[in-house]
Formats: sequence, structure tokens, C-alpha cells
Amino acid sequence: MVSDWTAIRTTESAAAGTDLCMPGPPYLWGAPLAAAVRAGKIAESAIDDKVRRILRFAQRVGALDGTPQSPPVFSDQQARDLVRRVAAQAMVLVRNDGVLPLTPDTTVALLGPSAGLPRLLGGGSATVIPSHTSTPVDGLTGRLPLTHTAGVHLCEDLIPIPLPLMTDPESGAPGLSTRYLTGDTVLGTEHRTTSRLVLLGDPLAAQSTIIELRTRLRADMAGDWQIGFGGVGHLRLDIDGQTVLDENVALDSGDPAAALLNPPQRHVTRTLADGEEVDVLLVTSIEDAMPGLGIILGATLGIRRPQRDDDAEFAAAIELARAADVAVVVVGTTEQIESEGVDRVSLRLPGRQDELVAAVAAVNPRTVVVVNSGAPVELPWRDDVAAVLLSWFPGQEFGTALADVLTGAAEPGGRLPTTWPKTMADVPVLNTSPVDGVLDYSEGIHIGYRAWLRAGTEPAYPFGHGLGYTTWSTENLVVEGRTLSITVSNTGERVGKQVVQVYLSRPDSAVDRPVRWLAGFTAVTLAPGDSRTVPITLPERAFQHWTAAGWATEPGAFTVQVGTSVTDLPHTAYIY
Repeated sequence: MVSDWTAIRTTESAAAGTDLCMPGPPYLWGAPLAAAVRAGKIAESAIDDKVRRILRFAQRVGALDGTPQSPPVFSDQQARDLVRRVAAQAMVLVRNDGVLPLTPDTTVALLGPSAGLPRLLGGGSATVIPSHTSTPVDGLTGRLPLTHTAGVHLCEDLIPIPLPLMTDPESGAPGLSTRYLTGDTVLGTEHRTTSRLVLLGDPLAAQSTIIELRTRLRADMAGDWQIGFGGVGHLRLDIDGQTVLDENVALDSGDPAAALLNPPQRHVTRTLADGEEVDVLLVTSIEDAMPGLGIILGATLGIRRPQRDDDAEFAAAIELARAADVAVVVVGTTEQIESEGVDRVSLRLPGRQDELVAAVAAVNPRTVVVVNSGAPVELPWRDDVAAVLLSWFPGQEFGTALADVLTGAAEPGGRLPTTWPKTMADVPVLNTSPVDGVLDYSEGIHIGYRAWLRAGTEPAYPFGHGLGYTTWSTENLVVEGRTLSITVSNTGERVGKQVVQVYLSRPDSAVDRPVRWLAGFTAVTLAPGDSRTVPITLPERAFQHWTAAGWATEPGAFTVQVGTSVTDLPHTAYIY
């Protein structure tokens, strides 16, 4: 049992079952924990339990006998192919009137703020630094006749400088140079491929008093550029050797996560010609790091490109949509509203994105909307567009995977793991705020799709829903014990994948149960015209309920329903 980073706030928490205090024990566990054991405040047996579980894990992965498990080794191209294929397989097509897949000669207006600046990964700890990225603009360029503009300026903040615009002055490679110093002594130098520096418990940073980020910024368009930083503490920004910002920046809240994930920003404006380069240096002091944790630091060297005013940009998008065969609008959330360390207060898309989709659909009925979010959002225009594709946060190959799906080179292979509401007001479990420090889980086991079933409210898209590019039929449900089989047929003209889902119910149960619950599923891929009888064995646990004495099975009949979502279940049988 491992804590979140900096989530342990007391030494006494060691009595509650946590085994590892991250990012390290010295501040609250270490010596204070040993003192608490000696004082009898925490039982020595609790420490023994922790050590036993840690050693058991180490043994399981081969770390105790000198043969640790090694991950598979991929070439760069194999890795790209894998994440591209997985991204396409994870996308969920929830609506399609036949506009998808697109033919090669289809002219496309690619619009929306996430077309050029997508969210590839979740915020906070869900972010890693990819070796390269592919945006929808990148992926569709050359695949289809394309025009592009954002239509909506979603992000008013600085963004990390894109890798193609940075040159490390030390190596000449794309990226920037990072120097760790104490006084005038250089402790180490690194080449980095991101201008966002996040350090937590870093040993080299813990020895430093100053960290420098330096790069050569190249403007890829003419106009007024905002150049600046995000960070906390004493920061200095130099452009072409001249200091333009020098501030002590304070954090608005006491949450250390905010210093890492969403620190305050400062910037200056510079007018640059297309192709002009400037030398940019960010100097940050880390002498005020949190004690005992080595270092907690989040600093970003950022930019904001020149752009049209909001109304002109919106109008430009509508004209591109009007002139194209198909409009593809990529909308999504921001790290400020959907991320670690912050609760969403609304399920609406931020900014004018809903307005943009509605306006585009009004001039082009063949509008495809790609939703770049990690969780459900309201889609008030969903019945007015030709197709809706949920891409989630699809990783570094977003653009290539999206192009594969839109052109039919790959089928969107996902099914909904969540229920998508028509409006936030329809969500059956909505209030999750403690009252007087207490959160009452009054919904019990009725969460997620189970809560929707009990409420009887129709969602926009139900749990398990998802479309492909072919058609299907299912027949001949046979049940023998806990194993059932059903014949699945591809009745369309393309190879496709179907996900057969099995739900159990017991309306006359003596215990509290969901209306129905997912008990098993299987995926089947078939060529056009092919059929296959697929078996699904349901685990014993799917029939059980929890009692004071452990898991138990209620005697009698359980109803089995089989189909392709929690609300599309045409086949029924019984298991006794």
C-alpha cells in the first residue's frame, strides 16, 4: 500500500496500513517513525507487517534472487506502432450516420482547439514526456485534403514550448539545456525535450540552489508572441541576454500539488518575424524547497503564439466548415478543469466549444466531433451532428491513430466504461462533498451504471455502448452451468470487432443488489459474412454477495441477459 506523493501528513498514519510513504520517509517516517515505535505509539508489529509485504512484492518480481523481471524491449518504431494501434482500439464511436469512414478524396475542415493543441495525456501525475507527439493536424495532413483553424481560443495560459520550436544551445538538438548549480559551481547538465520541469525528491536538485533552463526559441509565425514562465519562488527570465522578468512569485494556496501542476504565470510580449530566433533563459531558485522531501519544484518555460481575435477566429472556422465536404471538430477539456488535485464543478466543455460545434453543424450537416477528454462531458449538440467519436487522452500517437480511424484504416474498437449523461443534472450520484468533515456513502453499491439503472434516467450514451464500421447479429444463446455460448455474425461489408456483454440480475433477491450487473464479456473479430459461436464462462464471484462471514451465494435462479451494452440486451436465460 503506497501513499500518493506528499499525501502522508502525520507520523501516526503508519498505524493505518500504509507500507510506503512517498516520495520518501525521512521527513515524517524515518527517524520520527522509529521514535514513535520506541515510545509505544505505533506497534513494532505494524512495521514488521510493512516489511513483510514489501519483501513479498520484491520476491514476486524477482528482486531478491538477483533475477528481476525485465520489461519487453521495443524498437522506437515498434513502440510507435503499438501505441498507435492501442489508441485507435480505445476510441469509442458513439454516433455515426454513415459519414465515417471518410473516403480519400473527402475535403476536410479540421477545427476545434484540440486539433492543434490536443491533450495527449492526463494532468498531473498522468503526464509523462513522450519522445515525440502527433496532433490531429499532424496526423491528417497528407492523408486527406485539409484546411485548419482552431475556431476557439481555449487556452489563455502559456503552454510549454513545442519541441520543434526549441534548439538546445549546447548540443544543437531539439530541446533545451538544463543546468544545476550551487552558487557558481555547475553540479550537472541535462538535455531535455520538454520545457516543463517537474522535480519531486530529485537528489541532484536537492544539492542545488539554482536551476537554469536555456533554449533557442524559433517563431513559426509572425506577430506578437507571449514569452514567459510558470513557477513559484524567485524566477528570472532573460531574452537575448536581457532580463525582462525578475520576481518572487507566491503560491495562491498551500497545496504543494499546485506548485507542480498549476503554478502562477508571468510573461512579456515580443514581436517576432516568421523564422526569427531568440535566446531564452529561465533561472529559478530552489532554496525554499519543502524540508525533508529533497525538492518539490514545478517550473515551465512557456509561450503563447500570435492569434486572431476571438470573433474573427470563430468566423474563420465557420467559413472553412461551409466550404468543406466534412467538418471535423476536435473539442476537449483543459488541465485546469480536468486534472489531478482539482474537482470539476461542471460537465460542460470550457469556452465557446459547444457554440462552435453548433455553428459548424448548422452550415455543414456532415460534421464529425472528436471529444478529447478523459471523462464524460455534456454534448448538447450530439443529435445535430453526423458522428461523435470519443478519443479520451490517447497518447503520443493521437494524430496518426485518429487519421487511421477517420479514414477506416482502423476501426474504433472501444466500448464505454462510463455512462455519459445528457446533462449534469441527470447524474444520479452527484454530491460527493463532505458535510462537517463526513462523507456519507448513502448510494451503497449503486454507483456508476448501477446508479443510472436504479434511477431509471435515460443517459446520452449507456455503459458498454460503442459502434464500429460494420453490422452484427447474435443468436442461439445456450447456457450450461456458469458457461454460456452465443453465435455472433458479421452481417456487414467490412472486418469488424464486436464486444458481447453478459449481465446478471435477480429481481426478487433477499439482499440489496443492482438492477443488473456486468458478469462477463468477450470480444470477437470477424470478416464480412463470417459467424462464430463464442463461449463465456462467468466467474463464481459474479453471483456472490458480501456478508459478515465473507462471500456467499444466494440459492435460486439468476437472470442472464446478453447483448452489446447495459441497455441493449436482446437475449435472456436463467442460471440456477
